Amino acid sequence: MAGSSLHERLYTPTDEHGMLRQTVRQFARDAVEPQAMEHDQSGTLNVALLRRCGDLGLLGLTVPEDGGGAGLDAVASVIVHEELAYCDPGFALAYLAHALLFVNNFYWASTDAQRARYLPKTLSGEQVGAMGMTEPAVGTDVLGMQSVARRDGDHYVLDGRKTFITNGPEADVFIAYAKLDDRITTFVIERGFAGFSTSPKIPKMGMRASTMSELIFDGCRVPRENLLGREGGGITNMMRNLEIERLGLSAMSLGMAQRCLDDMVRYTQERRSFGKPIHEHGQIQRYLAESYAKVEAMRALIYGVAATVTPQHRNRLGTDACKLFASTAAKEVADAAVQVLGGYGYCTEYRVEQFLRDAKLIEIGGGTLEAHQKNITRDLTRP
Repeated sequence: MAGSSLHERLYTPTDEHGMLRQTVRQFARDAVEPQAMEHDQSGTLNVALLRRCGDLGLLGLTVPEDGGGAGLDAVASVIVHEELAYCDPGFALAYLAHALLFVNNFYWASTDAQRARYLPKTLSGEQVGAMGMTEPAVGTDVLGMQSVARRDGDHYVLDGRKTFITNGPEADVFIAYAKLDDRITTFVIERGFAGFSTSPKIPKMGMRASTMSELIFDGCRVPRENLLGREGGGITNMMRNLEIERLGLSAMSLGMAQRCLDDMVRYTQERRSFGKPIHEHGQIQRYLAESYAKVEAMRALIYGVAATVTPQHRNRLGTDACKLFASTAAKEVADAAVQVLGGYGYCTEYRVEQFLRDAKLIEIGGGTLEAHQKNITRDLTRP
């Protein structure tokens, strides 16, 4: 990364942010990097490593200190996702699903009693969390979800299916959305609830160090006290969490792109052709220069928007723009890295082929490119 003091102040604005970046970068290099290829190849989540994130206080990064968290902001979340994705995007995605899709989402909608019950074990990593929103027949059209809930005495009863759920195979506790009286409502589901199960692991193209499955609700009995927020309040919970999720995914794109750029630069300094380092060839210079420009544009946009987002202040236009631009730019940088490294890029040794596979997910998950285009256009043209 660029090393100027101005650069550091822009993207690591306080001493606390600086300490966080240093801690996570060291953790990522020492503990995350060495296991990354193994878990990509085996398609397994390193649950023990996720628990180490709990030891570092990273699983409750955006939870206030009086709730047992670190009390940090969206910029801090961006820092962590960028640094983890630099070494292992799949693990970073599993972290995001736990720390943002479950913990952050849960905290801002929960009661004190619910926090006392679920936060200690999820903040420590003793329990893995996940969130179920996407359905087999309904993706971006969230309002069209078909999972339903009904009241039954002191329980709710849920029926339906969720799919492509990150951490689904390992998670102990889930946030799930279903329609109650045709209004989207949020529930906290424990793995042991009667009528709840998960499918076998779903194989996938990239992000293989995180796992996913279906969530199956077949008359799933949920105690009344596991209503998260109010009946019919699911959209509010969902939208409040969506923006920090999109910032996290954008930061992952940045981490992947920075890694691919660094690998390109090193390779072009070491590899020679026609009697000189290949970075002296104009064709290679184009890949390097354009990739660097994209990485720096991603970084400026993501950190600039992150500084405006709080639990009380939304910036949907900005977060949509971050993810729309960063996801595609990261895929382009990863593709350039494969091209520059040639046969070595296409094979696994340098891992850039993995980053190309992984980068594609961000164009789909957490909102498709098309959804961001629609949202941005609607916001720009609103009277």
